[in-house]
Amino acid sequence: MRRSETWRGVLNTASLLAAWLVIFLVFSVLKPESFPSVRNLETILRQSTIVAMSALAMTYVIVSAGIDLSVGSIAACVSVVIAVLLKDGYGPWTAVAVGLACGAAIGLLNGVLIARLKVGPFIVTLGTYLIVRGVAKGLGQEQTVDPQRQVWLNDLLGSLGPEERWRIFPNGIWLLIALAVLAALTLRHTRFGRHVVAIGSNEQAARLCGVNVEATKVWIYTLSGLFAGLSGLMLFSRLRLGDPTAVVGMELEVIAGVVIGGASLSGGEGSVVGSIIGVLIMYTIRSGCAQYGLPNWVQEIVTGAIIVAAVALDRLRLRKTA
Repeated sequence: MRRSETWRGVLNTASLLAAWLVIFLVFSVLKPESFPSVRNLETILRQSTIVAMSALAMTYVIVSAGIDLSVGSIAACVSVVIAVLLKDGYGPWTAVAVGLACGAAIGLLNGVLIARLKVGPFIVTLGTYLIVRGVAKGLGQEQTVDPQRQVWLNDLLGSLGPEERWRIFPNGIWLLIALAVLAALTLRHTRFGRHVVAIGSNEQAARLCGVNVEATKVWIYTLSGLFAGLSGLMLFSRLRLGDPTAVVGMELEVIAGVVIGGASLSGGEGSVVGSIIGVLIMYTIRSGCAQYGLPNWVQEIVTGAIIVAAVALDRLRLRKTA
């Protein structure tokens, strides 16, 4: 990677952190009695973990000039699969393994249809979005599934008790941090990551340089399905049940977080750290608006305006460099 690209990435991350800090300070001034508390910051992190987990892999998808609209449906379906297996008497590790395998399998199907059959990613993932949501409703018989069991999965995003404060964050947030570090290093410092960027920058040139474009795309969408499954695991932990109707529209939040984080919808650019900060910015705004008493539609307008501004700035930058 050229030194100029490294510095540009550092500046992008620094500007995103500065933007988040400004937003946090503004709401801290508006609601000084509740917003700047450690408890509120922990709540923001817990709420954003479900979306942030999928954003890790969505970064790869968007950097490769793709899109995945099925992640919300996969998350809901995996939460139902885990709940059904627990209710039927299976152990939590078995339930998690089967749930994540289902997520990865759906991602694999997306990847094969996109890479091998040359169907557009928007159409493929829109189709699986509907199919998987329907499967989730069928598994849950169109209602929530309560396993009626207390297992360690329930505590992944739970509040920490006084004797657990030494952990600082719940285990689910630590898992997100570890996977974010791994995903960031993989994207920037491995051959697979370089292939992802090359495909998004110029697919034909990447092919001529010896990149196995089809295999790389299959892996990208398989990872997207797997990480959407991890979002489903976090969803189950938060709700303590499987809900086939949960996180409707999550895919848009995931994409929005990645775009706010600096990824280009044209492909070739983006960072995992930026995507995480982008999701954090959205949920900080949501928390601040809620505490300030602003209705949901105001939150949606503000988030939408930020997304439009991020995309517009990306387009202007591309014009200048063209």
